[in-house]
Amino acid sequence: MMASDWFGLAASYIYSAALLAVGELLRKLVGLQPRFTRKIIHIGAGMWVFGVLALFQHWQLGILPFATFIGLNYLFYRYRLISAMDSEDSSPGTVYFALSVTLLFGLLWRPAGPIDQAPIATAGVMAMTWGDALAALIGRSYGRHRYQVGQSERSWEGSAAMFISSAVAMAWVLLALPGSALCPLAIPVETGRVLLAALLGASAATLVEAVSPHGTDNLSVPLVAAGVVWVVISRGA
Repeated sequence: MMASDWFGLAASYIYSAALLAVGELLRKLVGLQPRFTRKIIHIGAGMWVFGVLALFQHWQLGILPFATFIGLNYLFYRYRLISAMDSEDSSPGTVYFALSVTLLFGLLWRPAGPIDQAPIATAGVMAMTWGDALAALIGRSYGRHRYQVGQSERSWEGSAAMFISSAVAMAWVLLALPGSALCPLAIPVETGRVLLAALLGASAATLVEAVSPHGTDNLSVPLVAAGVVWVVISRGA
């Protein structure tokens, strides 16, 4: 284990604790409802994948913080230990969130090479981080046109926010990460194929989010989005 890995582990857990503390402070001092503080924590946790990419030299250690929170988030959810993250009607989505990130980075992130596919894993996480969060916030605040698929009820406004934010976030990471300091061994992909991958990935993510019940979209969205991106990019390799 290198010194940067030790620092990465320490920074990851400090960041996580600070993020939860901020959520609780916003709930108690500002009066934000848990549905807002939960999404703030959701976005903050998802964006930490960039911290992981920057700080860790070994993927086996880099996935440990998110893997740890599979169990911790279950305890938080089961016993409602952090009100800013889990209210009485919350789903176990935070557990699925940590599981999906762990799976994607465990399968695709290889900072020591020879080929690193972390941009694809990150694209899947961004579909969940921004797409899912904005779909929920906009859908609940501005959703006037509702539709239902099975037991899942959504709004067209929320689904539109999901598609647009997912496509933008996915295209950005697929263009910016390969060959950068964060992913020097990832192979850049031509812009046209990146845009196609982002649009198809966002479409799949939006569809999956619409039909996934009770928090399971935090697992299905990133895995499906990353899978679609991987297929599109791999076919052009």
